[in-house]
Amino acid sequence: MTVILFAIPLFVLLIAIEIFVDKRKKTGHYRANDAITSISMGVLSRIMALGHQLIPLTFYVLVFNTFAFIELSYSPWVWIAAFILYDFFYYWNHRMGHEMSILWAAHVVHHSSEDYNLTTALRQTSGAIFSWVFYLPLALIGFPPEMIITVGALNLIYQFWVHTQHIDKLGWMEKWFVTPSNHRVHHAQNRVYIDKNYGGVFIIWDRLFNTFIPELESDKPIFGIRGALKSFNPLWANAQLYSQLVKDSFYTSRWQDKLRVWFGRTGWRPDDVAERFPHEKAPLSSFKKFNPALAAPVTYYSVVQHVIVLSITVYLLLFIEALSGAHQLILVVTIVAMSIQNGFVLAGSKLALALEGPRLLIFPLMWLGSGIVFPAAIFSGACLISMIMLVRAVRSSVTLSNMSNSVSSEDTDTPVSISS
Repeated sequence: MTVILFAIPLFVLLIAIEIFVDKRKKTGHYRANDAITSISMGVLSRIMALGHQLIPLTFYVLVFNTFAFIELSYSPWVWIAAFILYDFFYYWNHRMGHEMSILWAAHVVHHSSEDYNLTTALRQTSGAIFSWVFYLPLALIGFPPEMIITVGALNLIYQFWVHTQHIDKLGWMEKWFVTPSNHRVHHAQNRVYIDKNYGGVFIIWDRLFNTFIPELESDKPIFGIRGALKSFNPLWANAQLYSQLVKDSFYTSRWQDKLRVWFGRTGWRPDDVAERFPHEKAPLSSFKKFNPALAAPVTYYSVVQHVIVLSITVYLLLFIEALSGAHQLILVVTIVAMSIQNGFVLAGSKLALALEGPRLLIFPLMWLGSGIVFPAAIFSGACLISMIMLVRAVRSSVTLSNMSNSVSSEDTDTPVSISS
């Protein structure tokens, strides 16, 4: 956690540079709605980690203290070995995350973005509860817990820079390391690219276990998942596939299928459930990104709300040990509620936009009443500025809606001519 926290300023800087390059080149790899959703999922992932990260650490320490063959030293060669072996087990963790339904339900969050940029790297799951199992062999070998936590963080930080479309193939690096090119393959929903390139740092595991494919000039990657999310709600992004698995498990008649739904091959569904609740997937040639039309002031308003959420998150992570349990809870509720609400606003929900007014009044009062004095004053000021922006956003949204209705009416009244 500490290593990743120190890496956040670097992440922000690189994202800012990529956005600048994207605007300069007019490549269109960034959309505010998708980027905000990705970062929101990263925020929720870090927040949830505060609560459940103790579980895998406890098991690792237990296995290390009880069953380790030897306690390895902190020599440079042991660090290098730990880094390489961690990536080997990451490969299998990642691969199984694509091949088993219950693991894919957690990992699918990372693939739900229909854009591919540095913010996609931050689109992390909040529900990965089984990943730690794959790293227990390292405890048996004798790698100290602190070492594995560190190399795990470094592995995750490395993966950040490969989520970009602005870097082409990198020559000799393509043979040994995960690069932007071969990781774009991994995020593509093209049939030829499915279940390929699982490595975290080293691509050699994919070459060894026959899961490697280079990025092909003839098949430009189309990013996202075939069962499109069609939402900017970070909570639903985490729950969507779990919801489907629960439904399939409940409605299938065979008891063995109720279990197989969870632990079977990704995408498998019982015949009776598939017949009753069919999933129709449009051909990839007709794929369109989920991109509801928003008035510019609404987008600006959402961006500001997201900046506020990020500021609160950084404050929480930096001062969590100095905050009381009640204050931590208030901060977490604020972060989660604002992230979900902002997702609805980005999806074009008029109700969500209407509810922003009451929220901007209630949340500062909740903070002031809790006794969080210093950030509460700043938060209240931010809410006041937001209220001013909200008025303009609502007016622009109403104008855009009226214009859309007018265009729809004209289209309906105008005869359609069909030419041969």
